[in-house]
Amino acid sequence: MTDATTFSVALHNETATAQLMADLALLVGPGDVITLTGDLGAGKTAAARSLIRYLAGDDALEVPSPTFTLVQGYELPPFPVLHADLYRVEDESELEEIGLSPLPDATLVLIEWPERAPSAMPEDRIDIALTHRPALGSNARAADITGHGKSAATVARLKALRDFLDASGYIDATRRRMPGDASTRSYARLVRDEEIVILMNFPQRPDGAALYNGKSYSAAVHLAENVKPFVAIDEGLRAQGISAPAIHHFDLDQGFLISEDFGSEGVIEGDPPRPILERYEAATDVLAMLHGKALPETLPLDGQTYAIPVFDVEALLIEIGLMQEWYLPDRNAPLSDEARAEFFAMWRELLKRPLAAPRTWIIRDYHSPNLIWLGERNGVERVGVIDFQDAVLGPQSYDVVSLLQDARIDVPETIELTLLSRYIKARRAQDSSFDAAGFAELYAIMSAQRNTRLLGTFARLNRRDGKPHYLRHQPRIWTYLQRSLAHPTLAHLRDWYLANVPPPG
Repeated sequence: MTDATTFSVALHNETATAQLMADLALLVGPGDVITLTGDLGAGKTAAARSLIRYLAGDDALEVPSPTFTLVQGYELPPFPVLHADLYRVEDESELEEIGLSPLPDATLVLIEWPERAPSAMPEDRIDIALTHRPALGSNARAADITGHGKSAATVARLKALRDFLDASGYIDATRRRMPGDASTRSYARLVRDEEIVILMNFPQRPDGAALYNGKSYSAAVHLAENVKPFVAIDEGLRAQGISAPAIHHFDLDQGFLISEDFGSEGVIEGDPPRPILERYEAATDVLAMLHGKALPETLPLDGQTYAIPVFDVEALLIEIGLMQEWYLPDRNAPLSDEARAEFFAMWRELLKRPLAAPRTWIIRDYHSPNLIWLGERNGVERVGVIDFQDAVLGPQSYDVVSLLQDARIDVPETIELTLLSRYIKARRAQDSSFDAAGFAELYAIMSAQRNTRLLGTFARLNRRDGKPHYLRHQPRIWTYLQRSLAHPTLAHLRDWYLANVPPPG
């Protein structure tokens, strides 16, 4: 007997159905199965259509009933979806002919009339049982939502999400899908009258395998495991005069929050995208301002405190180790034990320099996808910062590298050097003893560290997580890496890379 969790929702009209299915879409993904049960006309196809249109970001998308085709496929922005109707299925053996036995991997599957093939339904599934409720209105329905097996947790989270939206006054808002990122977080815009806010779903990060000194990768390198760091760092940045979004409502235990919407005007333009210099200058000025301050290492958090983790040498070494674990196997370039030991010995020695330097808040992913241009504001407040939950304490050069060697877009070397000079000039204006040459050395070291890690990270996202589009960034990362390895301090490391690390294919 598998675990099951059930709750019921009254759906007074099609809008309420669309809201429920949008909330569910925020929590499900490829590999999940949703079955829809109910009499003819109960609204099964309408519910499936709402979910598909939400994922497509297109309220007018043609989503026909699959009664005659039996299966209809959709290649949607986040992942593929299959919509099936088994009403005309006479025998479960027919499922193999229509591609439903076995159920496809890496696809969200919606199945109407699952009772026509009960033994073919997986133990882990969400069932939505729809019934007419004429007492509530001519188009009213009731939805009994049951999570079976592993999907019981998803249904419990759906109920918690709807309770949160109800308590914060947004249960009746229109939902608009937002693209996600490489994390487990998901987002939606909530539209209520003239107001638009952002809903963040930040589930507790599952513990990965304890491969790194008894810790999962995320724990070992201090990645945020729940929403609490986001809230603490958000308020900390705002206290320092940086434009992080105002948080209107949050639930720290469940991992939901509703925040200010900065819009979508970025700091890049063109195709292929390139930096808008004025905006990159302002983003550089944000870092110079922040790094010139004495910053607290613990922050208030809803009546408690949050200690910002220290980006220690072990975390930095585990990050760069991703290149050996994931990138080099892809390039068919195995290392000898001696070469592996030499690699880590060199890095351990090199990292002593940045880790001995003054430390600050490292926002960590301070680059174009996470910077929003707020043109109506002034000075550094024009740069909206939206991704900072993984912030750590560490060398000031790290975020400067993140910005000026943007992993997602090409930053020409002339612009990189211009902005690096701008940062150094601003720091020297704050403090005449600021060591420009020393900072340039630390910049080169942290550039080599970050880009080594990214080669491995993007290989892992492709091979482990099925996200091949990240591979297109590897040649850019390689270019940045060659720039940093040209620094005289990295001569020994450069020779090792030349002998052992082939370029991306």
